[in-house]
Amino acid sequence: MFQTTFQGPLFTAYYSVGSRPLDNWAVQCKEGEMQQVLDDIMKSNVLQIQSPNVNACFITCPLNSKGSLGVRLPFVTLLMKNLGRFFTFEFTILDSENIRRRLRFSNYHSIKKLSTFMITMPVSTDEGWNQLIMNLAEITNQSFKTTYVETVRVQVHANCRLRRIYFSDQLYKDDELPKAYRMLGTKDAREKPKSMLKKKAAVVDKKSAGDQ
Repeated sequence: MFQTTFQGPLFTAYYSVGSRPLDNWAVQCKEGEMQQVLDDIMKSNVLQIQSPNVNACFITCPLNSKGSLGVRLPFVTLLMKNLGRFFTFEFTILDSENIRRRLRFSNYHSIKKLSTFMITMPVSTDEGWNQLIMNLAEITNQSFKTTYVETVRVQVHANCRLRRIYFSDQLYKDDELPKAYRMLGTKDAREKPKSMLKKKAAVVDKKSAGDQ
């Protein structure tokens, strides 16, 4: 999908602001609801995905189930809001053995589970908006002893609010990022205290940015 596109140091796969944010995404919601809502912290529209069954309501990119996102950047960041319910998201990657493997994260698993083609990892978030950063190259190497090549697919399930998903060539501090990529869009909100935790089991860095 984006194999021939210049991806730069930052590449956005999803951004909730705009007239058609889900243009490149497949939407499936058999139970629950999916809608754009105005978030009082972000001061902008965000995507809200809610369902009593996390597997019944989700978005997937690319639209074509046989296609590939083709993003080669190794870090991926989700700006998402914890709604106090179960949620999960996953990335399908292609590795140096030309094998597609799934990296799945959820807040309802307590231990890491590894098989030949999939790893499931626990992730925890604070109340309110969170910044989740995954090092896909490191997870691939540690889990499968192979080298990360590219991200094939992204899938985000209920229950969360979603503002942006972007890939990067390295980790950046907030003040190194364009304003639209930062956790909060207003000056006052960005000045609120933040905490940083490293989730070793999931190889996830998380920065919390305030409560609802």
